[in-house]
Amino acid sequence: MSGRVIVVGSVNVDLVASGERLPAAGETVTGGTFSRHHGGKGGNQAVAAARLGATTAFVGAVGDDDLGGEAREALVAEGVDVGGLSVVSGPTGVALILVDARGENLISVASGANALMTPELVRAALARLRPTSGDVVLVGHEIPTVAVRAALEAAREAGATTILNPAPAGGIDRSTFGLADVLTPNRGELAAIAADDAARVGRAGSAGGAPEVLAQALLDANSQGPGVRQAVVVTLGAGGALLVRRGRPAIGLPTPAITAIDSVGAGDAFNGALAAGLAAGLDLDEAALRAVAAAAVSTTRAGAREGMTTAVELDGFVARG
Repeated sequence: MSGRVIVVGSVNVDLVASGERLPAAGETVTGGTFSRHHGGKGGNQAVAAARLGATTAFVGAVGDDDLGGEAREALVAEGVDVGGLSVVSGPTGVALILVDARGENLISVASGANALMTPELVRAALARLRPTSGDVVLVGHEIPTVAVRAALEAAREAGATTILNPAPAGGIDRSTFGLADVLTPNRGELAAIAADDAARVGRAGSAGGAPEVLAQALLDANSQGPGVRQAVVVTLGAGGALLVRRGRPAIGLPTPAITAIDSVGAGDAFNGALAAGLAAGLDLDEAALRAVAAAAVSTTRAGAREGMTTAVELDGFVARG
């Protein structure tokens, strides 16, 4: 029997400008097109998991404005349980996104209600949802670090599998990443966490090290702590992902051949699919490989949530190799 995916994180409205190239600092680039989408890493990840057939719940916050109501309705339309979605006084989060012709992007987020997520709101929502050992709790870092830590603590106490997507990476230390069974940074986030961890404990370390080396350093740092079940899955964009466990050779997970048009939301597709796979009982290797494929499919369509694939589509894509 499959468990649930419970996502704790952000929900935003995405305002997207697509053009031939990204501007340099201080430069204005004209000739683009504008679109508006529902987003936020947490919301996107919940949609990714739900479309793959996972029973999915979302814990987060929206503002008491029109955008908040629209964000809630969009999640409900995807079959996501929004009983843990709080309404707080203030604006809903907004992301300003620039995308170039190659699918590369720049993102600036006005956090709004996401910044008002408190440990108390998180604990109350998870207490209502009652996660169990069969569930996967996926936590993102577009909410305050104290709320992230509260979510991981509550999920671990309940015996659920915990995933931490450390995006952005600032403020993530051992007391936080040590509570995650699986850490899912991209290359830059991994380097930032490893460098910060080395600095905190006075250990020699380099942000320029190979991903496998940096990931092993984080795993070794927690060898005697609560993170003994840990693995690190480093997402590498077009390079796929790297699965690193303590004391084992790293496993490269290549990206299937695709033509990318928009990479916005690819990381969210990966995390949602990884959580869905683990909740369905797949082992980490298989779930991560399937997540890489889901992320690849998402880049073939414009928009973050618009790129999230269904289980039938993903099965077909994987079968075609």
